[in-house]
Amino acid sequence: MTAPEAGSLRTGAPRATTGTGQLPVVAVVAVGGGIGAAARYAASLWWPPQAGGFPWTTFWVNAVGCAVIGVFLVLVTEAVTAHRLVRPFFGTGVLGGFTTFSTYAVDIRGLLGAGRPGPALTYLAATLFAALFAVWLAATATRRVLLWRQR
Repeated sequence: MTAPEAGSLRTGAPRATTGTGQLPVVAVVAVGGGIGAAARYAASLWWPPQAGGFPWTTFWVNAVGCAVIGVFLVLVTEAVTAHRLVRPFFGTGVLGGFTTFSTYAVDIRGLLGAGRPGPALTYLAATLFAALFAVWLAATATRRVLLWRQR
């Protein structure tokens, strides 16, 4: 089988431009990400992690953030018609900046580096379980509340 010629894939018509393109989406994700990251930083100031201890702050930030994602996505996909920038602003920006799987990875590495493989593996598994369970539970509960309100 041979690859098609590059010229055969083009229609010859110039691509229509949309003016601003993805700029509004990128802008709201950036603003939302800053807000979410500031909220996560505030959580770390409010509940500072103990050196070498279990990273409870990151654990709960990720679990709570995933629960909010579950509620939010059900609302914007099944319950309300939202502006096209709400989902990238809040879902990708705010909640993406708030939840922190990069810090999760650094925390695991820190626990392993401190010679604490048991807590590191517990944290690895518990965070994944808590995050997935939080999304499922929040989405399920939100759907049930929406159905209950419709009665």
